[in-house]
Amino acid sequence: MTGELKIFSGRAHPALVEEICAYLNLPAGNVVAYNFSDGETFCQIGENVRGSDVFVVQPTSSPVNENLMELLILLDAFKRSSASRVTAVVPYYGYARQDKKDAPRVPITAKLVADLISRAGADRVLTMDLHASQIQGFFDIPVDHLFAAPVFIEAVREMEIPDGVIVSPDAGGVERARAIAKRLGMPLAIVDKRRTGPNEAEVMNVIGEVSGKEALIIDDIIDTAGTLVTTVEALIAKGSSRVLAVGVHGILSGPALARIEESPLEAVLVTNTTPLDEKIRRCGKLRPLSVAPLLGEAIRRIHENSSVSSLFV
Repeated sequence: MTGELKIFSGRAHPALVEEICAYLNLPAGNVVAYNFSDGETFCQIGENVRGSDVFVVQPTSSPVNENLMELLILLDAFKRSSASRVTAVVPYYGYARQDKKDAPRVPITAKLVADLISRAGADRVLTMDLHASQIQGFFDIPVDHLFAAPVFIEAVREMEIPDGVIVSPDAGGVERARAIAKRLGMPLAIVDKRRTGPNEAEVMNVIGEVSGKEALIIDDIIDTAGTLVTTVEALIAKGSSRVLAVGVHGILSGPALARIEESPLEAVLVTNTTPLDEKIRRCGKLRPLSVAPLLGEAIRRIHENSSVSSLFV
C-alpha cells in the first residue's frame, strides 16, 4: 500500500468526484484553482499530501484545452508536493480521436497528450473506454483501462428489450458492440459508413438483420450526434421498429441535443464521464448512468494493489 488514499478534483467535473468520494467514504481533497484575468490557470493544494497516494480526477471534456492544462498543472503540483504516487483519473480522454496519421502532415495528438500527462508527473493513468485501445501503448507509465459495459448491460436488461439487435455504428466499434451483444444474448448488426468530413458521415449499408427488431446502437463518443442520427435514419429505413442508443461519453456539442430531440430515437443512455446536468435539462431523451461506483472501486483496488481487470470478468 502506498501512503494514505486521497482523492482530488479539478474544476472539470466536481459532481463526479463527490460521487466517487461518497462511494469510498472519503472526503474530497482541498484544491484552490482559479484563472487570472488573462486566462492563465493557477492551482494550489490546500492540504499536506507528502507520502500520500493521490488520485486526481479530471476528464478533458469541454473546454478541452483548459481542462487538460489544469490537469497538467495539478499533476505538477502534486509531484512537487512529494506525493508518493500520483494517478491521473481521466474518465474521458480528450484528443483520443487523433490517434493515427491518417492524412499527410497531421499530428498524432493522442500520443502528444499521453506524453504531456506523463511528463507533468503522473505515475499511472486510470481512464475509461478509450476511442482506440492502442492509446494505452502511447503511455510509458501503467494504464488501467476501464469499460462502462457492465453499467450499460445492467441498464439495458432492466429495459426489457424482447426482440433486440445490437448495432455498431461503424467498423471501429464492432469489438465493443460484439462484447455487449454476447453478454445480452442479442444478434449483432454493423453500419458501414464513410467519413465525408469532420463530424460528418454517410451510411453506405447496414450489415445484418434489423427489420422488425428493436435496435440498440452502441457508441463510445456522441459528439455532434450527426453520425448517430444518420445511423438511426438508416435503421428506420431498414425496418427497425424502435431505436435506442448508448454512448459512453456524452460530449453532445453544437447541434447534438437538437438533433437527438428531433430524431426518431426513443432514448439515449449516456454515462457521467463528462458533466451532464445542463444537457439533461435541455434534452428529455437523455438517460444518465453513473460510472462513479466503477471508478471508485477501481481506485480502491489500485490503492490496495489488487486486480482491476477482475471487475470485468
